[in-house]
Amino acid sequence: MGILLGGHVYGVEPERLLAALWWSVGTGVGLAAAEAGFRLLWFHQIRGLMTLGKVALLFAVPWYWNHRVAIIMAVVALGSVGSHMPARFRYFSVIERQPIRYGTGPGVDRKV
Repeated sequence: MGILLGGHVYGVEPERLLAALWWSVGTGVGLAAAEAGFRLLWFHQIRGLMTLGKVALLFAVPWYWNHRVAIIMAVVALGSVGSHMPARFRYFSVIERQPIRYGTGPGVDRKV
């Protein structure tokens, strides 16, 4: 992600940055698969929605090329906010309207 953002800011040729773009998308999809596992819970928690939003923004870069630096900066901002967000927000389910933290250690199937 750092290579991708820095490359766009400093005007590296687009052909040299496509690999970094697809690696960023691929690792985001991989993270989503690893985090979600076989449960759908992750997809309606704030942490999952933020990851899906970042991947969607990265997918938009080729189509909104003139806005690529702003889009990638938004991805970095979302990542920064999401990784420092308190658990009560990160695990908040937009469907169940409360924080839910299933399968996360000794207190499995417990609410945050």
